[in-house]
Amino acid sequence: MNPKVNFFFEKATQWQEEFEKLRTIALSTELTEDLKWGCPCYTYEGKNIFLIHGFKEYCALLFFKGALMKDPDHILIQQSKNVQAARQVRFKEVEQINDLEEILKAYMFEAVEIEESGIKVEMKKTKEFEMAEEFQQQLDQNPALQEAFKALTPGRQRAYLLYFSSAKQSKTREARIEKCIPQIMDGIGLND
Repeated sequence: MNPKVNFFFEKATQWQEEFEKLRTIALSTELTEDLKWGCPCYTYEGKNIFLIHGFKEYCALLFFKGALMKDPDHILIQQSKNVQAARQVRFKEVEQINDLEEILKAYMFEAVEIEESGIKVEMKKTKEFEMAEEFQQQLDQNPALQEAFKALTPGRQRAYLLYFSSAKQSKTREARIEKCIPQIMDGIGLND
C-alpha cells in the first residue's frame, strides 16, 4: 500500500466502496502501487499493468495492454474506437466486483505475463488515421503548416487528426483547424 495513493480513495465521493474493493484485489497481487494521472496505478518492474479510475456512469480497471489479453469471460471493453491498446472492465456496484474477484485476479496475472513476455500492441501508424478533408486542404495550401505538422511527434499528430475528424459538421472541423493552426505552427500539442 502506497500512502500517497490514499488521497484518491479518501477524496472519492462516488464509487468509494468499489474503489476500495478493487484496491484490495490489486494489492493482493503484490504489484507496486503508485499514483499516475491522478489514479492508482499498479506496476510490475516499473511497467504499467493496470489502473483504477472512475467516471460518472461507472468505475473501471484499465489494463494498459488489454488488447493482447485473451478475455475468455468477455469482460474487457474498448473505451472508444480510437483506443488501441487499453481495455477496461467496468463496474456499477461492488457486487459485480465481488462476483468477478477470482476472474479479475486471473486477468491481472495474465497482464503481468504479457508485460514479462515483452509483447507490444501493434499500433496504427499515424498515416492510417482519418485525415479531415478540411485539414488536408489547409496542408495543401500552406507548406509551412505542412512542415510544422510533420515536425510534431506521431502522438501529437494523431491527437490533432482525431480531434479534427471527430467533428460531425464541416463548419466545426474548420473552426477547430483554424483555432489549432497557431499551436501546430509553434510545435505545441493539442493538450499542451
